[in-house]
Amino acid sequence: MKLAMLRAKTGGDKDTMSIAPYIREIGRGKEGARSLDAQQAHDLMRQILAGQASDLEVGAFAIAMRIKGESVDELAGFLQAVHERCIALHPTQPGVVLPSYNGARKLPNLTALLALLLAQEGVPVLVHGPERDPGRVTTAEIFQTLGLPVANDSADIHAAWARREPVFIRTEALCPPLARLLDVRRVIGLRNPAHTVAKLLAPGRGTRTLRVVNYTHPEYGQTLAQFLAATRADAMLMRGTEGEPVADPRRLPRLEMFIAGQPRAELARAAQEGVLTELPVLPRSHDAATTSLYIQSVVSGEKPAPGPLQQQVDALLAALAALAQGAAQERSA
Repeated sequence: MKLAMLRAKTGGDKDTMSIAPYIREIGRGKEGARSLDAQQAHDLMRQILAGQASDLEVGAFAIAMRIKGESVDELAGFLQAVHERCIALHPTQPGVVLPSYNGARKLPNLTALLALLLAQEGVPVLVHGPERDPGRVTTAEIFQTLGLPVANDSADIHAAWARREPVFIRTEALCPPLARLLDVRRVIGLRNPAHTVAKLLAPGRGTRTLRVVNYTHPEYGQTLAQFLAATRADAMLMRGTEGEPVADPRRLPRLEMFIAGQPRAELARAAQEGVLTELPVLPRSHDAATTSLYIQSVVSGEKPAPGPLQQQVDALLAALAALAQGAAQERSA
């Protein structure tokens, strides 16, 4: 169903229409539901983020999308609408964005270590996610324990980058309406497209940004690979560690690399196969204080970084170099 037809049915323009026609399209069950095109998905998400949909409609949207699943076009439209609502960032050089939305349940959360290792190489690093998550250790807690910057606005982020420090920002500060949509999960108990979109954010403007996009289930990896190619994204795609954008310190996952949407085999890293002959020395507890002490010992050189994390850092640095080379070629063309 075309967007114009949807508007005609509601008798209003895009500023006043209900999202009910969209829900009818996506809410017909797993077999009967139809995906929206990118324009329709953008309009649907725009209305939700603007507070123009009722709580009942938002709940229906979340359940319908949970059953149907997101298409590549829908993800593109949703992400565009969310980017329009994010605070403006203007990095002066390519950096890395780490979405941290799962936290630690069993293993130490080493997202902050990845951020620090990159920052030591002069890379601007932005980490975003929730401040607290019951039953999990969030990256925000570890940043706070380490005394690393936690930003409230774009000025705080740029100041941290000027000091060559990685910086964390809560989703509520980065994109308040996205945070509200994420909180719907606490009410209905189901994830919604906001959880996927949050892991795809690239809030920088004017300069290309390398995103670390992670997934927990293989089928999501296939969809995300298609999305990154279709949207000409610069990104590392990997299976996350408990949903975090950091390599498992015990065994390297496959690290796929996309530059301008093109898979770059020479920048990728193969997954570690076979029996592990050696395990890294990791903290026995995964609480924020213990994890922070371990991270400090690695950053100071007292302990070695886990091999898979160092390989992830090296792969990201190589990808950033490829971005810089591409930008130089574009300027000289």
